[in-house]
Amino acid sequence: MGLFDTIRTVLGTNAEADATRDADPEDLFGMSTAYVTMEADLGFRSVDAAALCFSGVDSTDFSEVVGDVEAILRAGEEETGTAFELREDSHGWEWVILRDDDPEDLVTSVHFAADEFIERGYGSRLLAALFGFERGGDGGSDGGSDDRSNDDRSNGEPDRAYWIYSFRRGAYYPFAPKRDKERNQRLEFKLESVLDGELGLEGDESYWYPMWPDRDGGHPWE
Repeated sequence: MGLFDTIRTVLGTNAEADATRDADPEDLFGMSTAYVTMEADLGFRSVDAAALCFSGVDSTDFSEVVGDVEAILRAGEEETGTAFELREDSHGWEWVILRDDDPEDLVTSVHFAADEFIERGYGSRLLAALFGFERGGDGGSDGGSDDRSNDDRSNGEPDRAYWIYSFRRGAYYPFAPKRDKERNQRLEFKLESVLDGELGLEGDESYWYPMWPDRDGGHPWE
């Protein structure tokens, strides 16, 4: 099974068929308090960016919906300063990428975009919402060095962690990438234990799909 097929299976139709609850865009607002917990309890700060991943449809109607999403986000950009861009990655998935130093604005903008897709009948095209966090690195406290490997400590790179909301499963799961496409599973399980009860978490770890960035140190949406 190739990478593209794996994404399709874990975040796509199989995930939808196996889902234990329906996705609810209101779940995204749980991230507002999670930002506070991530920083206060774990030393992770927002990377000032979030993203919505979806699969496109080659139709005029869907293009109009994407255009309306852009219009909504453009209005939000004027009001809150939340910058956005749309891009397609090498696997054919499309992204709405949002940047703002206010986590509340990021959550609200992701919700607005997702809700528009759902209201227009394209909720099934939504795959995931990603919220990025970072701690440590040169010149900063790592806020929890027990979760870092010796290699991570020595190179001065920050820890990266993401909360991913799977629309097909209606649940969040943690993703903590390391260099060379390895995962910091110890950190992922710690994130799960700390945020359990605050976010609706995915209980089946086989659906904790790693959304790797194209380059070390990058974000999955880049």
